[in-house]
Amino acid sequence: MMNFHKYIKAVGTGPKSNHDLSFEESADMMTQILNRSVHGEQIAAFLLGWRMKSESIDEFKGAIKACDSFIKKRHIEDSLELGYPFDGKAKNPYIFPLVSQILQNQNLNLVVSGDILQPAKCGITTKYICDNIKLPPNLYYFDRFDFFKNLHDLSQVRNRLGLRTGLNTIEKLSQVGNSQYAITGVFHKPYVKKYIEIFGYRYKRLALIQGNEGTPELFSKGSLWVFSKGKTEEFEINPNFYGIKYKNPIERITQEESLQQLKNPTKECRELALLNAAIYLFVSNRANSIDEAYEKIKISR
Repeated sequence: MMNFHKYIKAVGTGPKSNHDLSFEESADMMTQILNRSVHGEQIAAFLLGWRMKSESIDEFKGAIKACDSFIKKRHIEDSLELGYPFDGKAKNPYIFPLVSQILQNQNLNLVVSGDILQPAKCGITTKYICDNIKLPPNLYYFDRFDFFKNLHDLSQVRNRLGLRTGLNTIEKLSQVGNSQYAITGVFHKPYVKKYIEIFGYRYKRLALIQGNEGTPELFSKGSLWVFSKGKTEEFEINPNFYGIKYKNPIERITQEESLQQLKNPTKECRELALLNAAIYLFVSNRANSIDEAYEKIKISR
């Protein structure tokens, strides 16, 4: 435990003395945390300090390298990994089950992972959705209790801390299905370069989208960035162009309402699912543009 103190000191002694960990140090730090070879108080202290210092790219990469050695992966052919935040959705329903239904005859599988709620939004989790509906055959749900129990077991420490930490970023894309393609949500453009540097090398094509509540689901006008072969392309997508008029709710959605929207989706949710299906086809190299993918799906339905 003594050598973990140096990591706490690196992130928790103030601006003058704080410094970034090396790739190797970060991998060792995360291994110790996942092994629980250090106390919960030390883990919480490090995670808080790490967030305050601001995590470096090498630190993220080292931590992800450590995580890879604990994750039980299963290869899902022709798959796109959807990177959802583990603090859930608070105001809007999920549409990924509807999207997967639309994609059943498009030779594309969707990979989604989930766990019990993590800080800090207090929304509805992908786990709750996938535990309470019948999943389409091309939607593969991975529960973190089964494939990455070491990180699942940190839930109590994280919820007692009650704040977002570097783990919120790391956990969004675990590559549990060995997918060649992935998409996750970003709130602002500055996050795009950061996410590409952290995750880009792990996928054939990585997409970042200004999705609803930080998810990879587009509900309103926003940008899509696709990184492939060392280059990033940006696209603007406006649901209004496709005749979709979705109004963001003001009130929080309940678990029952979220499930009901999947069982009996509104016209707007069905239309949004179709547009998102087109986006996923484009990201996974199955169409040359979103418009082409959109028409391809409409013809096949």
